[in-house]
Amino acid sequence: MLAFDTQCHLFIPGCGFEAPGLHSFVFEPLFTIGGFEFNKPMLLALLSTVVVVWFFWAAFGRAKVVPGKLQMVGEAGYDFVRRGLVYDALGKKEGDKYVPFMVALFFFVWIMNIWSIIPLAQFPVTSVISFPIGLALIVYIIWMSLTFKKHGFVGAWKNLSGYDKSLGWVLPLIMVLELLQHLIIRPFTHAVRLFANMFAGHMLILMFTIASWYLLNGIGIVYAGASFLMTIVMTAFELFIQAVQAYIFVLLACNYIQGALAENH
Repeated sequence: MLAFDTQCHLFIPGCGFEAPGLHSFVFEPLFTIGGFEFNKPMLLALLSTVVVVWFFWAAFGRAKVVPGKLQMVGEAGYDFVRRGLVYDALGKKEGDKYVPFMVALFFFVWIMNIWSIIPLAQFPVTSVISFPIGLALIVYIIWMSLTFKKHGFVGAWKNLSGYDKSLGWVLPLIMVLELLQHLIIRPFTHAVRLFANMFAGHMLILMFTIASWYLLNGIGIVYAGASFLMTIVMTAFELFIQAVQAYIFVLLACNYIQGALAENH
């Protein structure tokens, strides 16, 4: 929930505008067990898992030849990830085995993003960097495991370093840059891209929401209306960004796996 002084408005003495900041992303523990603190983002992540599992269980638990509405929605979502992401990057033959993981990843990230606009929740879980890092780490482990399994120890390092003796004297420089890209930059940007977009979007929505309430006094009502309109616009835009970021996260995961399975880097 939004944390600001609801009694504070423009023109009231001693009332300044409480701008959102890093404190807006820090939550008190809901409960503590043996030193482990369970907070709101963790709860929303857990609920995201429940929502994804429940939806696909409800959609496909008793699948019918003539699908009902929920099954049709489930099939559309499943097919969107399968054909639009996995098959495009990996092909049908190689991609089929990774479809379940990519479908689960896409909808899990998407639901964690959507909490930002859900009343009472009002927080995108992926705006906490630890969650994107955890997901990116899972993709990274799969990517590296497949690379070494496919190419062997020596071949994997050649694949990761872009080894090509025809490059001549620039080969050492290319190898250093390629290793830096594959071992550090790619997993880092994979996580940060999702985190930064969700963090920024949540900050903007918070800014306009708090400003709408703060300006709701005297002549400031005119500006409060404009700020509220921007809140609606930013919320609609955030809906689009939430889906796009889930799409990009899974697209990059597919591309990394494709690179691991390719014969040549």
